[in-house]
Amino acid sequence: MAYETPLTIAEVMKDISANKYVLPSIQREYVWDTTQIETLFDSLMQDYPIGAFLFWEISKDKLGDYDFYEFLKNYHEKNSVHNKKADLKGADGVTAVLDGQQRLTSIYIGLKGTYAYRLKYKQKKNDNAYPVRKLYLNLIDTAKDGTNKYDFEFKVCDTVKNSDEEYWFEVGKILEMDDLGDVATYVTDNISFSEEFSYTKQQAKFATNTLSQLHKVIHTSLTLSYYKEKTDELDKVLNIFIRVNSGGTVLTYSDLLLSIASAQWENHDAREEITDFVDDVNSIGGGFRINKDFVLKTALGLSDFPDIAFKVDNFNKPNMMKIEANWDKIKRAIKQSVNLASSFGYTGETLNSNNALIPIAYYLMTIGMPDNFVDSSNTKDNRAKIKKWFIMALLKKAFSGQPDNVIRPIRDIIRENGTEDFPIEAIIDKFRGTNKSIQFSEDDIDEYLLKLRYGARETLSTLMLLYPSLDFSNKFHEDHMYPKSKFRKSYLRKQGVPEDKLDLYIETVNDIGNLQLLAAQLNEEKLTTDFDVWFAGQYKTDADKIQYRTINMLPDMEYSYANFLQFVEQRKAKLKAELMKILL
Repeated sequence: MAYETPLTIAEVMKDISANKYVLPSIQREYVWDTTQIETLFDSLMQDYPIGAFLFWEISKDKLGDYDFYEFLKNYHEKNSVHNKKADLKGADGVTAVLDGQQRLTSIYIGLKGTYAYRLKYKQKKNDNAYPVRKLYLNLIDTAKDGTNKYDFEFKVCDTVKNSDEEYWFEVGKILEMDDLGDVATYVTDNISFSEEFSYTKQQAKFATNTLSQLHKVIHTSLTLSYYKEKTDELDKVLNIFIRVNSGGTVLTYSDLLLSIASAQWENHDAREEITDFVDDVNSIGGGFRINKDFVLKTALGLSDFPDIAFKVDNFNKPNMMKIEANWDKIKRAIKQSVNLASSFGYTGETLNSNNALIPIAYYLMTIGMPDNFVDSSNTKDNRAKIKKWFIMALLKKAFSGQPDNVIRPIRDIIRENGTEDFPIEAIIDKFRGTNKSIQFSEDDIDEYLLKLRYGARETLSTLMLLYPSLDFSNKFHEDHMYPKSKFRKSYLRKQGVPEDKLDLYIETVNDIGNLQLLAAQLNEEKLTTDFDVWFAGQYKTDADKIQYRTINMLPDMEYSYANFLQFVEQRKAKLKAELMKILL
């Protein structure tokens, strides 16, 4: 390949608008932020090289062989982060961008598009948290920071205000200025003879030079140097793409595999299907962190392929056809497994291995995925077995390292088990004595579980084991019974805690022995109330007190600060007894 004749930015922007430049499905989605775009425009203005581009020329008769996507023209962090599939009916051929998508998208957004990102501290679901911004250039002064020369900034249009110190020019308007005469007229009308502000001759000169440079960069400079590949061989294109992208954001397997799936699936668009499905699943409950890689990996596992390694060879034509044929079942099984994990109390923040969902999804698919499995009273005991196995596997980190060596044997056990209840005992027996064992010993309980502290994912999993009767369709908090905020030396001294015990008290407050799972509303009402005061006010009768102590495995004692260390030790003894019953 050799360099082709370079192009101007203006002509490429026009062709992107007309979908003459498109993105192959192997391209990742847009990831640049506004600061990166501003810096790119500053580099263009200073005539810095921005790198060559690699284009792939596709003839009209080959357009139907592949899937292509439009450039993202208006980025919106909440509503528009995915590229739309390009409608190329009637096109005489297109140019696909193999290298340079992020740069070209950024230039397009700066000139013709918009960028909306969430304001700090604003709720994600609040539409007003994402004001739409356009790129502006201060024509009369340099940038305030030391890294850029020109003062580019994304601004909300109706909040842009000029003054004697700054004049903000909407960068996209340069596309309407065909020649330098338009530049001179603009500066004369808006700066040299401004009726609103008093700009100096020096500012007017700076504006003329700045706007003239922008005009040159966009309209006349042959800025975009590129190579063009004309092969029709997908394998060669994929190889080129991987090579040229190895120096930037690493190409993920899922990006490559989705491109292969899109080319091989006959009735679905793999990229759109999987991208939309990921968004759907991640909205379950308190939110999850499922990604495309996990969905593709699970599809291998649920399709009963002997080799489920996440590698390109396993995504051959026969395998992809089988995955497509089972796609609706695969989606339903994954979604049902995530719903089940949510009902156990997990979210993306607390689930430390998504791979632990794969055996559950496989089991649910095996038994036919009954609609009411997650909440039916008829499946309560079966759900309890799945929950116990799930928590034990997460606590033991059974899916770390080489998860395939765990997933395949469990899959075999589930297949042999048929439609019976989840085979927890058979799974435990299979891995007994191996480094993937989920069996617990008394030492594990003493030296691991009872030494867990507030904030660890394993702490929440352990508490979930200890509170099997809680309905996690309601929100629960990991609560300090003796409130953490009160464990300051000044306050503890007022409660009569000896000076030599202060550090120990503060260290112990995060101990699992001082933690309970408490309904969110009740916890918000409790706040920083001292435990003895809250307990006495919340549970007024002896029967209420006994019930609370029983559910939470509490010693029957006075919950004063003087008894705090004794309380923690006695409660840990009760927790140990309960864990021994559950795990041994």
